[in-house]
Amino acid sequence: MRAFTRPLLAAFLVVAGAAAGIQPANAARKPAWKPCPEDRTAQCATVRVPVDWADPYGASTTIALARRQATDPKSRIGTLFVNPGGPGGSGVDFALDSDYFFSAQLRRRFDIVGFDPRGVSRSNPVVCSSGVMAAAPPMFLSDAVRYNRNVTFNRRLAADCAKRTGPVFGHLDMLSVTQDMDAVRAALGERRISFYGASYGTLLGEQYAERYPSRVRALVLDSVMDHSGTTTGFLTDETKTAQDSFDEFVKWCARSTECALHGSDVRRVWAALLKRARLGTLRDPFEPEYRIRVLDLLDVAFSSFYDPQWHALALYLKEANSLKEATAVPKPGGRHAVVEIENSFPAIFCSDWTMRVSGWTELRVRLARLASTHPQMPVSPLAMTALAGCLGAPVATANPQRRLSPARTGGRVLLINSRHDPATPHVWAERVAAQLGPAATLVTYEGWGHVAYGRSKCVNALVDGYLLTGRTPAAGTTCPGVEPAATGVGGRGVSLARLNTWSPEEGVVEPPSAQGVHRSRHP
Repeated sequence: MRAFTRPLLAAFLVVAGAAAGIQPANAARKPAWKPCPEDRTAQCATVRVPVDWADPYGASTTIALARRQATDPKSRIGTLFVNPGGPGGSGVDFALDSDYFFSAQLRRRFDIVGFDPRGVSRSNPVVCSSGVMAAAPPMFLSDAVRYNRNVTFNRRLAADCAKRTGPVFGHLDMLSVTQDMDAVRAALGERRISFYGASYGTLLGEQYAERYPSRVRALVLDSVMDHSGTTTGFLTDETKTAQDSFDEFVKWCARSTECALHGSDVRRVWAALLKRARLGTLRDPFEPEYRIRVLDLLDVAFSSFYDPQWHALALYLKEANSLKEATAVPKPGGRHAVVEIENSFPAIFCSDWTMRVSGWTELRVRLARLASTHPQMPVSPLAMTALAGCLGAPVATANPQRRLSPARTGGRVLLINSRHDPATPHVWAERVAAQLGPAATLVTYEGWGHVAYGRSKCVNALVDGYLLTGRTPAAGTTCPGVEPAATGVGGRGVSLARLNTWSPEEGVVEPPSAQGVHRSRHP
């Protein structure tokens, strides 16, 4: 009986509070829509939610949202919630840019709504001192000293960010965000919603449908996060898919005369560049005074695989290889004013993932095994960044890894994943589809890059058709790959890499460059 005391008491307090005219922070209130400051053709509003959903009458925070209304109101189906992932991606920006991302069919039939998750952009962002962040040690963990420095630094950074961000800092997990999204749904007066989530945004879709199955009309998971893996599995899967993307780049260079390294031994060129990066003598061809280190170089390739930008990567590697070696003395950093800057990625990711590592000795063995089987990408830079940022558990993991419950996920779900995705491996989509059971249909885009929607007419037609009708394609459906054009974006109007999908980057420049890529935290 005692186990039911707190829920019963909470229910009593909600009823009693309502009777007394006291409203909890999660009470649904219709948003007051106004033209968005960034784009007056769209509407923006805010919704207040509890900082801690277990304490609905406690402190509250504001969630910012944006809406583009259906262009044909008479044919409107409902609301399509969208999330670009990250963690740290802005749903408001995604909604504002939806004219360039989604098809005219979807925009005609749906109100497209995006919100900035708590801790992100306009929704009480996680902010930290630039002075503290500038003191960050290298994130490329190559010895016990660097490992221990990251543990110490993470704790210092978390304390600084918590002080500057406020109480929401300890409540950034995806389970809290699912409750925020349901509060937005209720405020909009929608009984059921449709949802498109990309990359890390698929975790929001998965966990929302699990918690509120009757409130989901259609669910698209594009480039799927599997939240059931161990630390070893996470490192292995991420590194394997990064190596696969490198292998695909090499194959393209061998068959395409457009590759700047066509006719060269690409793997040998890369090995030489990695060696120089380890020695600290590799110059950045776009900023020759800057020394490219190992994680910088891995990042340049990895980020280029997102679209992918094979043409630009080949040119970059050729230029870097032609530069004379520098002396192993990095350019000294300049002094700068200390300001507060947004830094949501580690705080959110570490709230959703437990990266269990007993110490450097254990991690060194894991990394050595990865490097022995993945010679060009010895570790995924994304995996290394995520792991290094969570060492020492600076944020409590409120939403640790676990399998989804298939009996609680509601109706049909469409999963779509590139065969050669550098960030969310195809095997993750397979595993999540298995966890969801018969409700799930997995479509494979037999091509390259991160986020499949927008890459081909085949992909768009399948996703649009499902969202419009609720009917999933036949099991085993695939779409052929479309080889990237020289522009690198494959005809996509808005690249979700720019919208901060599952990557610690803010996107990539073209051609790619090590300039500005985690510079303060690289070796």
